[in-house]
Amino acid sequence: MSTTETTSESGPAVDATPYVTIVLPCYNEQDHVIDEVERICAAMDASGYTYELVAVDDCSTDQTLARLQKAAPRFPNMRIRAFHRNGGSGTVRRIGTQEARGEIVVWTDADMTYPNERIPELVQLLEKDPTIDQVVGARTTEEGSHKILRVPAKWFIRKVAERLAGQKIPDLNSGLRAFRKSVARPYLRLLPPGFSCVTTITLSFLSNQHDVYYLPIEYSKRAGKSKFSFISDAYRYILQVLRMVMYFNPLKVLMPPAIWLVCIGIAKGIYDNVIHPFYLASNTIVIFISGLLIGSLALLADLIVRSRSE
Repeated sequence: MSTTETTSESGPAVDATPYVTIVLPCYNEQDHVIDEVERICAAMDASGYTYELVAVDDCSTDQTLARLQKAAPRFPNMRIRAFHRNGGSGTVRRIGTQEARGEIVVWTDADMTYPNERIPELVQLLEKDPTIDQVVGARTTEEGSHKILRVPAKWFIRKVAERLAGQKIPDLNSGLRAFRKSVARPYLRLLPPGFSCVTTITLSFLSNQHDVYYLPIEYSKRAGKSKFSFISDAYRYILQVLRMVMYFNPLKVLMPPAIWLVCIGIAKGIYDNVIHPFYLASNTIVIFISGLLIGSLALLADLIVRSRSE
């Protein structure tokens, strides 16, 4: 690994060819962002991996950017990126990954919830096993806001995703993960601007047969105020699960209801003829034809998916 240094836009010298890029979204985290930067840099310095920490200020309304800039000389491997408008964590992660210079990209948060001192452990798993393309920190507890509503909602969304993806997913939307940039590159354009970007990258890998390893981690109560909105973000999560599976495997979404409608239509037609010989009710015809139309749409969508070039 090269140790050649160059000067970043924010001043400090940054390794020109880092092996690891850590993308850290920062939005109104003034009270703890430097603590998080210290924790990440201490762990990476001790690991021996060459790295860059890309701290992206997502147009914070507090002193987050100012404190990052003031602390920059203490962290020579930190590169500061400042957005002029709020783009959302998904936009931050997408742009940070596109601009990453490392072979391995790590996503995490700056709210003190994830054990960022374990980032080298995630990187080591990818380095030692070339068959693994992504390592996800699978949380063993739920410490987020709206816990009573959040736990069953996340369980339901995860089960839907497991059903559609065809495999077990211990943690669908963990914010701590490491992956190979070369594998993730084709899917970056699919990332939505909000929290569901982590769901998207998980399903993108799973739907395309990229191996994902789940590493159990502790999850702490966040520092500061949560940006998560239960109703709107839960809706976006489940919508994104359906969208991603439709994008990669539309038959799993469309064919089951199509088959059910056709079967119900046939059964209803038999019933109609038993009660009234040589008679089909209009709703029987509508149900049967609806099933055929949805099935045809499923086959057409699958043809498009299989024929498009990535």
